[in-house]
Amino acid sequence: MKTIVNTLKTMALAATFFTALTTNAQQVPTSPYGADDEIGALNLLNEETVLDAVKLVKKGKVYRLGMVVNAETAAFRHRYFHIETLQPETAAAGSNKFTYVDDQLIGWTGVGSQINGLAHYGRDNVHYNGHKVEDFLTVSGVKKLGLEKLPPIVTRGVVLDMRSYYNQDIVKEGTVFTVEDIEKVAKKQGIEIRKGDVVLFYTGWTKLMGKDDKRYLAGGPGIGTEAAHYLGKKGIVAAGADNWSFEAVPHENSALSFPVNQMMATEYGVQVLENILVDELVEDKAWEFLFVLGHPLYEGSTQVQINPVAIK
Repeated sequence: MKTIVNTLKTMALAATFFTALTTNAQQVPTSPYGADDEIGALNLLNEETVLDAVKLVKKGKVYRLGMVVNAETAAFRHRYFHIETLQPETAAAGSNKFTYVDDQLIGWTGVGSQINGLAHYGRDNVHYNGHKVEDFLTVSGVKKLGLEKLPPIVTRGVVLDMRSYYNQDIVKEGTVFTVEDIEKVAKKQGIEIRKGDVVLFYTGWTKLMGKDDKRYLAGGPGIGTEAAHYLGKKGIVAAGADNWSFEAVPHENSALSFPVNQMMATEYGVQVLENILVDELVEDKAWEFLFVLGHPLYEGSTQVQINPVAIK
């Protein structure tokens, strides 16, 4: 009898737990920028933040943060990328014998360096500012939260060298960056994280691409939920890393699935950047810089390949 009672108690606790999860899954806060807002934290950017960021440019050195993409680029689960190049018209035209070559892209926009917009991550099919998938998703693109709504991102960027902090050439998968870790690295580098920033993490993970793609796609290091709240409350506009997951995989809580990416989008309206190459920035100890991103304006897109630029 005692065993049956204990079993029933356990079942009741489990039911309460999963009911709480279901309830929480339906709770997406209203944007502080209004019911019609579709760009999230990027509302924090203005002429003043641009002018402040421009002051960081002292040498005029430009860093390319995007990676080269091809058919062999390691990509998440179902994704692939292929470019087909041909001559639709092979005959030379005019007395100057004009010819041309065209490209056709076949595949997914989430391959390589990418920005994941607010339509990409949801909580039980409810996305940023309460927008429901059933209301905005069509086969020809999303009708809300599309990346074409975002302005160019021009602001202060910072990079945190987690490789040196952990003293690992490639930070081990599943390593969770805490608030304490972030604050220690920022202090060591002599920088602070401010409202309007783009925050990037260096883990060494892209060193695996093309060498050990199986390991590369199986996991990765990154921030945990506590650190996500910390960065979100600081008012950053975008966060990213040099891996595909941005957050720690395996997760710190195995009952959850990509909680950090979900939180950044649904709770804080923060854009997530993946596979961002920051090696050269770290080599030069360029911890803060002018960050510039003008992304492709594919109407209705939820994520696109990018080549952001850092200028120091």
